[in-house]
Amino acid sequence: MTVRTTQRPGPDLDPGVYRDQLWAALREGDEYAAASAVFEGLENGLGAEQILLEVIAPAQGRVGEEWAANRMTVADEHVATAINERVIAALAHHPAGRVRPEHGRITVACVEGEWHSLPARLLSEVLRLRGWRVDFLGAHVPTPHLIAHLHRTGPEAVLLSASIPTHLPTAHAAITAALAAGVPVLAGGAAFGPDGRYARSLGATEWAGDARAVARLLLEGLPRPDPTAMHLPIEDLPHLADQEYTMIARTRAELVRATLTGLEERFPPMREYTARQRRHTAEDIAHIVEYLSTALYMDDVRLFTTFISWTGEILTAREVPTHTLGLTFDVLGAQLKDFPRARALLDQGRAAVTDSPHTPIPGNGKPA
Repeated sequence: MTVRTTQRPGPDLDPGVYRDQLWAALREGDEYAAASAVFEGLENGLGAEQILLEVIAPAQGRVGEEWAANRMTVADEHVATAINERVIAALAHHPAGRVRPEHGRITVACVEGEWHSLPARLLSEVLRLRGWRVDFLGAHVPTPHLIAHLHRTGPEAVLLSASIPTHLPTAHAAITAALAAGVPVLAGGAAFGPDGRYARSLGATEWAGDARAVARLLLEGLPRPDPTAMHLPIEDLPHLADQEYTMIARTRAELVRATLTGLEERFPPMREYTARQRRHTAEDIAHIVEYLSTALYMDDVRLFTTFISWTGEILTAREVPTHTLGLTFDVLGAQLKDFPRARALLDQGRAAVTDSPHTPIPGNGKPA
């Protein structure tokens, strides 16, 4: 059976029509309407690959945008994602989604700690439509389990997916281990940067920005690494020798607790916070420390400032006073006085929020 994956829509075959129908179903939490939108598109001539990449993928992207704008709750987001996952599964069992494998075996997995598996699932289904035999291992695959699978199955490549940049250190370990097992690594996902800069820094064989680019690279063939060549992660990132990343990563819980206490002293309204508000504040501080340590790992200030700018926008959308970010940097900086790279990142983070038209910090980080 062959599925036409290169068909382009004509005037009466617009993926946007079915994308809008799917989005309306996701907003209502209506799984049956979502499936109907997808199958109607198939019946009217859209290819299965088009459905995946031009209907489901952008609809899922909109889910994230609506959550960030505070127009969807976390629960709403989870419902919509679960519906999309079930629709993809139904599509895979539809006659239009079944293709006899004619290429080799590929492993697709999310790195350890990465729970956003929908992008990897979409990629897996596109590759199946392109004739590859795909082992989709799902979300949060511990590196030892991944390597055991690679040794057992001997795939032509492993495709590692990561959406959250804080998983880059774990991705680095998985990349290094897979290469040592003699399997080329194709990295993908938002965590690796819009141009794949972090995939290259971590030694991945290749990077691809979308599913069609992945399919093209696989057809061209990826060079197999020499498993006898000794390679250590620090060879990719020699700046790790200063131990700043290691020390901060190891003391992350203590840093969060101390920062929460320090913020309460500097920002008196926190003393009236409910238990729920304190928990959310602690989570926000933990995210800041995680991104700080990841930026130290990659030695890339953009990784930290991009996250801080986004956090400011999220706080603004939720009507949370953003000058607490500046206070957080002050308290953290006092604890990290012996870490010059970390303090420089905190200064850049403060500047990023101060320069944003959406998230001003009164008094350059001091209380108004």
